[in-house]
Amino acid sequence: MNAAEPLRIAAFDNRYARLPPGFFVRQRPTPVAQPRLLVFNHALAGALGLRLDGLDDQALAALFSGNVLAEGSDPLAMAYAGHQFGSFVPQLGDGRAILLGEILDRDGRRRDLQLKGAGRTPYSRRGDGRAALGPVLREYLLSEHLHALGIPATRALAAVATGETVLRERPLPGAILTRVAASHIRVGTFQFLRARGDLDGLRQLADHVIDRHYPQVRDQAQPYRALLRAVAQAQAALVAQWLSVGFVHGVMNTDNMAVSGETIDFGPCAFLEHYDPDAVFSAIDEGGRYAYSRQGPIAQWNILCLAEALLPLLDAQHERAVDSANEEIGAFAPAFEALWLERMRAKLGLARAAAGDAALVDDWLALLYAARADFTLSFRELCAAAADPNEAGPRARCADAAAYDRWILRWRQRLQAEERAPAECARAMRACNPAYIARNHRVEQALDAAIERGDLAPFHRLLAVLSRPYEEQAESAAYALAAAPGEAVLRTFCGT
Repeated sequence: MNAAEPLRIAAFDNRYARLPPGFFVRQRPTPVAQPRLLVFNHALAGALGLRLDGLDDQALAALFSGNVLAEGSDPLAMAYAGHQFGSFVPQLGDGRAILLGEILDRDGRRRDLQLKGAGRTPYSRRGDGRAALGPVLREYLLSEHLHALGIPATRALAAVATGETVLRERPLPGAILTRVAASHIRVGTFQFLRARGDLDGLRQLADHVIDRHYPQVRDQAQPYRALLRAVAQAQAALVAQWLSVGFVHGVMNTDNMAVSGETIDFGPCAFLEHYDPDAVFSAIDEGGRYAYSRQGPIAQWNILCLAEALLPLLDAQHERAVDSANEEIGAFAPAFEALWLERMRAKLGLARAAAGDAALVDDWLALLYAARADFTLSFRELCAAAADPNEAGPRARCADAAAYDRWILRWRQRLQAEERAPAECARAMRACNPAYIARNHRVEQALDAAIERGDLAPFHRLLAVLSRPYEEQAESAAYALAAAPGEAVLRTFCGT
């Protein structure tokens, strides 16, 4: 490629940049000293239809650090507000992230390209606008793992070392993540406009979200109420999927809830090892607000915040608007419970709904809780028990073997009603019970190697294993195991 030619990697169509100026500020990334490509997601680049032929690692590092802008990019920092641990902050915004622009992927879907750690913006407040290597690699690893698990999530396209140091609790190597999302619009984006009394802007944002994410509601009699319902359904489905694999997001603030229904912002997230509904890993969640089992109710609370922001659009008469909002908020819990039960039913090999399924699931989880049994391993071992009636499954993990025997008898009787061959049932269970999760100690080991020794081999090895979470990988069997004594990671950190 001729260096004098504009760099054309995609056809940009930056609709968000055409919204009113109050939605964002235009902001170019701050150049970094010595960008160096660490990880690049070639498969994702291909799916996005990016034209990168002729670009070597040095050119890719320049592009995905923000030192070079592609033709058609219109970089900006988005404005939003948010409830952080229940307290409302009227202005947050992208303090270290810069949206490069929007492209259409090979399937015609609109995707945001965003740099995270790209320098200060007007929303940085006291921050430096940069990101440390550890959080960048954590988000790369976890976002790609959730995608491999079949859970909607932002994707990681590239990680670039900046050649600069950032100061957190100590000096750390800096890095920049290129993140791909259906959009970066959050519940907090709506709250930002409502807090300013910008009702015209609120309507424009709602119309934009409908066009981008929920076009099916556009022609409904009450499109904004239908939008609220669609976002609620997407969030309920997402959190049900999180719970089914033991994922704990850690910071479900309204500014971390994407209205597209994708998982976003992976700061202190973690996975359960032993089953504990009260599990909290985030070091900043001192009160357990975002504990594992609280994620469903918190999602409903976040939908309440979205409903409050949308009130002026729901009905011109305030009381009717409140009634409409309350009906949608009230519908969340039963919808979420049904989605959660559907996921848990599938994990137990049950394709049909039947009376008593919820009790069967609850009693199984009670067994795991009483024994402090590993959540992932216990479900995976149950797959083998579905195929072979003589297979003990996770019986040895249960503290009360007699209680386990009573439960397994009920489960086998329930499986018989499915009228599926045992091998077929086991295959279906293995398709939704991962053998591998991003175990916290493995993640920290990989990040420590990268930060302390500049060794990315453990990261790449873990990334490869987690990209095939449902497959048996004999050569990687150790990655399926729980942390040994002394290895357990009980606290995770945001990195900002």
